[in-house]
Amino acid sequence: MRQDVDIAVIGGGITGAATAYELARRGVDVLLIDAKDLNTEASGRNAGSLHGMIQHPSFMERGEDWARSFLPALDLLTDSLNLWEGLSDELSVDLEVTRNGGILIGATQGQLDDIARKVAIEQGAGYSSRMLDQSELREMAPWVSPDMPGGEYMPTEGKANPLVAAPSFARAAERHGARFALGEPVRSITRMNDGYELEAGSTAIRARSIVLAAGDGMNAIGRMLNLDIPVTSEAVQVSATEPVKPLVKHLVYNAGDKLTLKQAHTGALLIGGGWPARRNSAGEWVVNPDSLRDNLRVAMKVAPAIANANVVRTWAGIGNATPDLLPILGEYESAPGVFVGIYPHMGFTAGPLMGRMLADLATRTAVNRNLQPFSPGRFGSR
Repeated sequence: MRQDVDIAVIGGGITGAATAYELARRGVDVLLIDAKDLNTEASGRNAGSLHGMIQHPSFMERGEDWARSFLPALDLLTDSLNLWEGLSDELSVDLEVTRNGGILIGATQGQLDDIARKVAIEQGAGYSSRMLDQSELREMAPWVSPDMPGGEYMPTEGKANPLVAAPSFARAAERHGARFALGEPVRSITRMNDGYELEAGSTAIRARSIVLAAGDGMNAIGRMLNLDIPVTSEAVQVSATEPVKPLVKHLVYNAGDKLTLKQAHTGALLIGGGWPARRNSAGEWVVNPDSLRDNLRVAMKVAPAIANANVVRTWAGIGNATPDLLPILGEYESAPGVFVGIYPHMGFTAGPLMGRMLADLATRTAVNRNLQPFSPGRFGSR
């Protein structure tokens, strides 16, 4: 079978689906390709956090100079968070978006001092994060252990449902005329005089331009174009409890051991924070019991009130990163008409805006922001 399209989008997660939607509603003939199905990798396996602060583990690992270099990427998250507010109405689906803010909890004075250094950088860039003393923390989150002396509050943060978001973008794209090639792994890409020819499963596709939003598959697809796209992947795990009464209103982090904690609309507590999964004998990513135990230990130390909630499910998901933890967003000079878009670690939050900007780039529409910090060329290319 053969399909001729204006733009082929590779990747059926939230960034790829949002790109297909933005292109289709502008009248572009677009085909969305995925080796498996929609939302089967990072976009559908994360815990639905909507991030808006500089992530504390990265700050501690890389320092203040890195944090300042990250500020343009933080601006992307902020603008994407604003898009999330109207998406349920726009896509005619309840995406369960809630933005009550995020709390980063410190367990020691040393941790609070580190948080304060990060907050100073955020505030210096115009963000409304602020420090919380112990009484303010207890007033905002009375379920937190009384041993916790304070933390940071970032009002822009929240959560959404990752099982619904990318498929909703895809359905909206289909209503606008987008086509799909799902379960069709890309096997080759050949540059032609007027675009590119792709072999995806049993389908031959001719496209004027290509958008790469394949996450974990970015390296292999890049090699087909002789591009070195420096995306790494790691498997982390998340747990969900049985539904419990409303308790946790915010997106919660811990400044010591790894933790994220929030409560879904169903009442389930979602517990994660980047604890690693493991590979089984077949090389598949599966749950690591040691990580599960340690993750729950940290959660109960920070929030003793959740100790009696039964965990009903734990799963492994894929997280993607770049060398400098900034997004890669733009066109490759050595492959005209090939546009790449990936936001490391926080791609779920950034997905709606990434889709809009990739659609702008692919249609040669002006993007009203400086994309130089995210240029694919900053890493060099083969």
